[in-house]
Amino acid sequence: MAMKAITVKPDAEGRVSLGALAAGVSSYRISQRPDGSLILQPTSDASADEAWLQNSPKALEMVERGLADAKAGRVTKAPDFSSFLEEVDE
Repeated sequence: MAMKAITVKPDAEGRVSLGALAAGVSSYRISQRPDGSLILQPTSDASADEAWLQNSPKALEMVERGLADAKAGRVTKAPDFSSFLEEVDE
């Protein structure tokens, strides 16, 4: 896939507009290389728990495998754990 390159000029505050290039992206992580070039990587606005999962390949693979198993009907009924519950006054 060929990389798309455009030229943008910062405004007086140092801001640039990405316009249509940013369609569907809520935020970016920006890295600056030693030569001064900037790398923008799209990120998602996820909770800390979701971000942890996305950054843990083994855990993510386990969740994906579990979802695939459920979709394929490979499920078992969980045992009854109700005897371990305590009544809680709210």
